[in-house]
Amino acid sequence: MAFAFRPVLIKLGYEAAPVSATTLLFLRMSLSLPFFAAVAWWMRHEPPIARRDWAGIVGLGFLGYYLASLLDFVGLQYVPAGLGRLIMFLYPTLVVILSALFLAKRPTQRELISLGLTYAGIALVLSQRLGATPEHRLFLLGAALIFGSAMCYAVYLVTGSQLIKRIGSMRFTAYTMMISTVPAVVQFALLESPAALELPRIVWLYAILLSTACTVLPVFLVAESLKRIGANHFALIGALGPVTTVLADFVLLDGALTPTQLLGGSLVIMGVLLVTLKKG
Repeated sequence: MAFAFRPVLIKLGYEAAPVSATTLLFLRMSLSLPFFAAVAWWMRHEPPIARRDWAGIVGLGFLGYYLASLLDFVGLQYVPAGLGRLIMFLYPTLVVILSALFLAKRPTQRELISLGLTYAGIALVLSQRLGATPEHRLFLLGAALIFGSAMCYAVYLVTGSQLIKRIGSMRFTAYTMMISTVPAVVQFALLESPAALELPRIVWLYAILLSTACTVLPVFLVAESLKRIGANHFALIGALGPVTTVLADFVLLDGALTPTQLLGGSLVIMGVLLVTLKKG
């Protein structure tokens, strides 16, 4: 649920003041940095990390957290929070596709059915926003950017799994999050001025919640929950994420899904659960 409120807080920030995606991303990354630095310091006595693993940490920090977050933040300027969360929820199906393409893992019949359900659902969700008007084009641009974000995160999961086994999930998360802060700071310095931080208090409140309750807290809750209950139960409970976002979008942002989009969203959730849950 903490992850699920992230797009809602981003949208609330955009509505509260003319803040750019670059500024909001900078605030999110820089405000969360001390927490991840503290975890890295706490784990400083762990075995040293090999040079090749450091290269992986840098690459995956850039791809999986900075670039994925940037595409998500920019895309949410044009897409409602609930729909954006549904598109991001596609990443387990993208992991299946990437594993088939690059790791020679042939998808099972169950996974193929899952892919069919999921992308039929996304087609329904997007079908009512197809058109040639500028508003529709911006919506499709936003949807494409968020899909790119989901793809970046899927690549991060596929390529980072072995690295996580070697250095541990807590240390991996702390270091990749610290690394991902660097390009966010550089981007802000190049594209914005210090005046961009002269924001209303409510935007600072959203940024603080975004960096703590919706970034630091869920990252470590995910690591601990995976260890305690396993991926199967984690995936089942994780399906609450897009549902929570849609409800919060409706209550806080006056967003709503049409019956067609609700059907599409249900197909997406069913398809993702089908590919994520293991038999038995």
